[in-house]
Amino acid sequence: MGRATSKTDLMHAAHINFVKLNDLIASMTEHELKTTFDFSSDEKKKEAHWKRDKNLRDILVHLYEWHQLVLNWVSSSLEGEDKPFLIPPYNWKTYGEMNVEFWKKHQNTSLEEAEKMFKQSHHDVMNLAETFSDKDLFTKDVFPWVGGSTLG
Repeated sequence: MGRATSKTDLMHAAHINFVKLNDLIASMTEHELKTTFDFSSDEKKKEAHWKRDKNLRDILVHLYEWHQLVLNWVSSSLEGEDKPFLIPPYNWKTYGEMNVEFWKKHQNTSLEEAEKMFKQSHHDVMNLAETFSDKDLFTKDVFPWVGGSTLG
């Protein structure tokens, strides 16, 4: 499926992918859950996250932190606060450094806590999305703080 173009498609894709991820996690053995990822031999995997995220916990806290960005940005923006999506001092050229900060922040977070945080933040984002209409999510310029794009 490509990028969602309706609220129904967005909510469906988010639900399906959340279930797929959780089913995959549930199918992993205790050994697999604790195995360190190593993608160094795959030349196609050049992006920073292939080196940064070393285990399942790292992936889940990364998703949690990006959920927090969405929740905080939308909430602040709806209250009339002019706030960037990314946390200062980061921008779209330096957000990789922000991801490293998120990674560092959670090195003492347990896998169990990461799973709880991720599930709760997913729930919070889904609840937030439910509050918007299809028009709110997929019509350009509905919210000036989105910068000419769509919220969805």
